[in-house]
Formats: sequence, structure tokens, C-alpha cells
Amino acid sequence: MMRILGIGNALVDVMTLIDSDNILKKFSLPKGSMQLVDEKISAIIKAGTVDFKRNMVSGGSAANTIHGLAMLGAGTGFIGSIGNDDTGSFFENDMKKAGVQTYLSRRKSVTGTAVALISPGSERTFATHLGAAVELEAKDLDEAYFRNYSILYMEGYLILNKELVETACILAKKNNMKIALDLASYNVVDAKLNDFREIISKYIDIVFANEEEAKSFTGLDPLKALNSIAEFCEIAVIKVGKEGSLIKRGEEVIKIGTIPVECVDTTGAGDLYASGFLYGLSQGLSLEACGMFGSVLAGHVIEIVGARMDETRWKKIMKMLKESIDKN
Repeated sequence: MMRILGIGNALVDVMTLIDSDNILKKFSLPKGSMQLVDEKISAIIKAGTVDFKRNMVSGGSAANTIHGLAMLGAGTGFIGSIGNDDTGSFFENDMKKAGVQTYLSRRKSVTGTAVALISPGSERTFATHLGAAVELEAKDLDEAYFRNYSILYMEGYLILNKELVETACILAKKNNMKIALDLASYNVVDAKLNDFREIISKYIDIVFANEEEAKSFTGLDPLKALNSIAEFCEIAVIKVGKEGSLIKRGEEVIKIGTIPVECVDTTGAGDLYASGFLYGLSQGLSLEACGMFGSVLAGHVIEIVGARMDETRWKKIMKMLKESIDKN
């Protein structure tokens, strides 16, 4: 089986169940939004919601994908930057508990956190302080990190540090790795379109995008966007929500549906889709199987709050995937 190395923003998600939207008004947070806040405001929000039920999990887009791969039994590693604090230690231990080999730089800044305020009805409002997560630099990357891995998985948010992204790509290619990139956010694509196009055309083998990100990258609707993105890379994947996903490699085009679920919270759906897809790819399975694996994981994670599924749900998923692999 191929081993997968991830690189991205190392965050700790603080999932907080609030009893009304009055809390959002108190902190001037528009419902359903993701607001970047500074360390002081982050601390005030945490202190002001301390009496509500909450739990912490390691997070960040690429970290979610790598964690999911590790839970499936894949060999995984993760490169990131955390603070020299208890929150950073929590992130590291949570990833290691899943079986992820961590390559983490420690900073004087506090570990980044995303406070997710979950309203009655399950809509999420994020107050995110990136902290040490965005302090990862090109000089922190050691070529030794990239040895013994076959795939590098990167989140698109890293494009804000183009030198970091390009250095990671060069080290990956030096070690004969395939590189997968998730575009991460349409507004980031809008802001850094030329950088994305340059990096993808030079280095990227697999591109993941949702419908909005694909439109920002190409200006086209999903199917035409798929064809356009596939001109830049070996495999293009566009996630189209309830409609499933579209995949293209060469002349091969596949549409994958979704599994029947009760959606509670969409946190981590795209990240876990990538986990399932890359797991199938690491097993040498068909694109159809890879896409189906992605749909299975995405479907299961949206039935819970947050991006971390319990052991019982993972056992159910593994049973489904094993039966599918045996058929193939």
C-alpha cells in the first residue's frame, strides 16, 4: 500500500454547543460565517462559552484528511506548525493516537484554534485564530520527511505562502511522489488564481475541488470545469454536494453518486472524501472505487457533529470498504 504524507495548517477545533444565537450576537459573529480573530478575541470567546458542552479535536483541512486515512489503516505522516503549549501537545497526541507520524515545528506563538459555535439546528459559526499554524516556512521542510511516502497531500490554504508550497512540491518530486492538492476555498482561489495555475501546471498530479472552487479556477460549470482542470493534471475530481462527484483521468470520465444519509453537520465532508479517494488509490483500485470510497466517508461524517467519527462508525466503514475491495 502507498503511504501518504500531508502538509497543512495544524489547528485544534473547539466544538461548542450553544443554547441560542444570543452568544453569536454577543461576540458580533454573523451566523454561519467563518471569522478570523486575533488571540485576544479568541480567548474572550472561549472564556465566554466555557459553561457550554464542548470537545476538542485536532483539525485543519489536510490534518482531517490524513487523520481519516490513518483510521483506515493507511501509512500516514503530517507536516505542520504548532505552539509550544498544551493545545499543541493535544494536537500532536490526537494525530499520533490515530497512527499518524508527525513532523511538527514548535513556535512561541499559541497553537491555532477554530472555535466552532454550533447553534440549535446544527449550523456552525467559526471564530478562527490561526496562531502558529501559519508560521510554517519553507526552511522547516526536511527532505527526510518526504522519504518512504508515495503521495503528498496539500491543502490550498498554503498557497498564501507560495515558497512553502513550491519547496514541498520540489522535495516530493525529488522523492518520486505523486502530489494531490485540494483547492480548499473559492475565495482563496480567487485571490491566488495565477499562483494556483502555476503550481498545478508544474507539479500537481491530482486536483480536488468543490463546485464553487472549480468555477473560481475555470469560470465554468462542473462538467466543463472538470475537463478544463484535467488539462493541468493526471486526475481531476470535482465534488458536487448532494449530486456526488465527477472524476476524470485522460479520456475516462466517471460520475459517482452519494450514499443515503441524514445530514447533521457538513464539517469535514470534503476532507474525508479525499481520505476515501486516496485510500482507494493507495490500494491500486479503479477510479470508480476510489470515488465510491470518498462518498462513503463523506456520507458518514456528515451524520455527526465535527470531523472525527467514533470507533463504531469506523468499524462499519471498514467493513463496507473491505467488502468492496474483495469484490474487486
